[in-house]
Amino acid sequence: MTELRLGPLLRHVDETSASVWVETASAGTVTITAGNHTGSAPTFRVHDHHYALVCVDGLQPGSKTPYTVTFGGELVWPIADSPYPPSVIPTLDHAKPLRMAFGSCRTSVGHGKAGNDTHGVDALRAYALRMAGVTDTAHPDDPDPGEEVRWPDLVLFLGDQVYADETTDEMTAFIESRRDIEQAPWTELKDYEEYAHLYCLAWSDPANRWLLSTVPTAMIFDDHDIRDDWNTSRAWKDEMEATDWWHGRIVAGLGSYWVHQHLGNLSPDERAEDEIWQRIVGSDGSEEYDASALLDAFAERADQEPSSYRWSFARDFGDQARLVVVDSRAARVLDPEHRSLFDDEELAWLDGQLCGGFDHLLIGTSLPFLLAPGLHYVEAFSEALAGGAWGKRLASRGETIRQVADLEHWAAFQEAFKTVTAMVLEVARGERGDAPGTVTFLSGDVHHSYVSEARPTRRGNRGQAPTRSRIIQAVCSPIRNPLSRKWRFATAFLSYGVAGPIGHVVARSAKVPNAAMTWKLLKGPWFDNNLATLEVTGRGLRMWWARGQVDGDDHEHPRLMTVADLTVD
Repeated sequence: MTELRLGPLLRHVDETSASVWVETASAGTVTITAGNHTGSAPTFRVHDHHYALVCVDGLQPGSKTPYTVTFGGELVWPIADSPYPPSVIPTLDHAKPLRMAFGSCRTSVGHGKAGNDTHGVDALRAYALRMAGVTDTAHPDDPDPGEEVRWPDLVLFLGDQVYADETTDEMTAFIESRRDIEQAPWTELKDYEEYAHLYCLAWSDPANRWLLSTVPTAMIFDDHDIRDDWNTSRAWKDEMEATDWWHGRIVAGLGSYWVHQHLGNLSPDERAEDEIWQRIVGSDGSEEYDASALLDAFAERADQEPSSYRWSFARDFGDQARLVVVDSRAARVLDPEHRSLFDDEELAWLDGQLCGGFDHLLIGTSLPFLLAPGLHYVEAFSEALAGGAWGKRLASRGETIRQVADLEHWAAFQEAFKTVTAMVLEVARGERGDAPGTVTFLSGDVHHSYVSEARPTRRGNRGQAPTRSRIIQAVCSPIRNPLSRKWRFATAFLSYGVAGPIGHVVARSAKVPNAAMTWKLLKGPWFDNNLATLEVTGRGLRMWWARGQVDGDDHEHPRLMTVADLTVD
């Protein structure tokens, strides 16, 4: 197995085709064989790492076909004597209710007692063991007790798939083997080689590796994929760019993200229009294409000119759902006079994607669109304060508060929040096609989970038709990176306690805009490591959150346990 360094990862899958991503230890040709169907691709090189994305097409809709991976003519997957079932390609069947898992924030430490004591049980791994039939299915708090679990059609990872700034002991040891960690950027990541190692740590555990090989995945970054508070403000970016290490970090971070996460989000048609991918596959094939300089230049431009590349993407699942996954980090406009979560090109694209005609409109955004109401207005106040609404002297204090308190969600970018709220209400009123059963935001980031429901205020809907869609915010965070008990209490107290009356006060300020919607908590918050699952039930949804539970001392085999369950009719 030395020739297959990482993967296979099953990425974009539709009714008849599938894309499989691998990293190999050397140059060569990778072949995927699924029944009578095969696909092959040569590797391409990025900073001495070798990758391939292989497309297999002609598959039957709704089929579940075992597959193998060969490299240089030798079988490299599945692993001999694996305790897990054969990896399969499950193509979509739109007659079957869509089932999608989602969550965010996952660190990579060991799965024994020591790792579980510090970071809790990995909910993704517990999910994998349950899928594989390795752990107990008969317990009454299992999500599907006594039944063979139905695999999700997709796992959507909503940010912080890797932590480039908060490294584990294992990652720190690798960094220390290469350079002096007493010098900047210390134990944080510096270059592509370190990012490649971090992804290997994140995706190489055997149970998780099996899950990623057999369930399609989609991904979007959040700040820790690059650095905490990434692009929170112009002041933050200026501070980073004044260092002698940030340029290497952002180039490596975005370049490795394109290779490891973004490329697999794209459909075959989208890859055919992707300039970077076409440069790679358009080479003459006489030798392995070295994409290092190409990706470095691309990443530098994407950072300095965000409108030059779109990281957001969308997928339709028949008439059941449209999934729109939004970049809420890289496309930000940081000009203090015109702050926005999106540049004009990104906003125009999003405007074209948010429409009805589906049973559900699902909007994936790493940052929750709807925070606790009080906290929403505190963040809106912080934006006004940092923007100079009460003078320049207080503006600098506002910027400090914004960074220290992580006040950087949608609410702290009121222009984008108001614009997208208007779009969502138009969808819910049926002004952009037949109104869906729900408009549901799927988010992570905040290290606790909850569900809220919104409706237009009388003022926000004055003179308009009534909304016909339920507007839901569902959050699942973390998958594996829990807050300490002290910070759990502080988060609950500040977000759902103190922020309420403070938010009520600041909302009265003429300089803090009123939202066109009001919302309330339906369920939560809870702070477990967990992975959420959503299933379409016609025009309704069932959602549940599950975590890993260690029974006795068997830390390697946690069972899956339901944390919360909610039906939206």
